[in-house]
Amino acid sequence: MLVRAPGSRIPAVLATGLVTVLLASGCGHDSDPSVATPSTPPTAAAPPSATVAPAPSGSSTPGASATTAVDRQVTVTIAKRRVNPPTGRVTVGKGELVRITVTSDVADELHVHGYDLGARLPAGTPASVEFRAEKTGLFEVETHESELVLFQLVVR
Repeated sequence: MLVRAPGSRIPAVLATGLVTVLLASGCGHDSDPSVATPSTPPTAAAPPSATVAPAPSGSSTPGASATTAVDRQVTVTIAKRRVNPPTGRVTVGKGELVRITVTSDVADELHVHGYDLGARLPAGTPASVEFRAEKTGLFEVETHESELVLFQLVVR
């Protein structure tokens, strides 16, 4: 049984507001937290050194991800199931900040194996994944729906 004393309504209202904010902030995420729409900020499931960000636009806006000094930019275009530049290996040094930007002519999903990062690829719209290459090895970067290997990332 709940007994309310006079003036106890304020804590109840505050508690209700807090619960509403917490519930609202947790909504709208995909069931796979490593995959985000290009306009979604990084999720808690991604490693702290990784982010999923929209591709930089032609204009420079203060505070945009373009202000981050990227050590290696890799840009890939997919048209009619053809990868350009053709599939190969891209070598980066351990600790480098890498940004992979992909534009596909069909909706798909980008995935960086080993780092478990991804981004939705809306048709015709560039999407990017940015992360610090802290794990050494050979990692495939691919699309999920069309199962195209875009390139192999070598981190040394």
